[in-house]
Amino acid sequence: MSLNNPLANVLSFIQNYEKLGKNEVITKDNSKLIKKVLEIMQREGYVGSYEEIRDSKGNSLKINLLGNINKTNVIRPQFQIKMSEFEKFEKRYLPAKDFGIIILSTNEGLLTHKEAKEKNIGGKLIAYCY
Repeated sequence: MSLNNPLANVLSFIQNYEKLGKNEVITKDNSKLIKKVLEIMQREGYVGSYEEIRDSKGNSLKINLLGNINKTNVIRPQFQIKMSEFEKFEKRYLPAKDFGIIILSTNEGLLTHKEAKEKNIGGKLIAYCY
């Protein structure tokens, strides 16, 4: 079976393991995008540290969970948004004002919607977490 979106797979694993009350998740999906999204989620306090485990079958990621995630998912299709459209998508994907993050890809790399507002730039929506 082939998976269409490795980032969606990792976020689904994280959400399911959080609901089960587990402390860590190990996944075979490993890419620069996944690591950057995990880095943002770690900086915002949704996941703990993560490390890359190297073995002969391919590298895997070990992610420590903190129990702070209610819901996380990718955004499909990846809407291209302008600075003036942030509020519309915040209402669509986040449950309340100033609660949770939307991760977007900009010309300055991956940022949260709060950082993109401060820098006054738009981009493509990647994922959300609260």
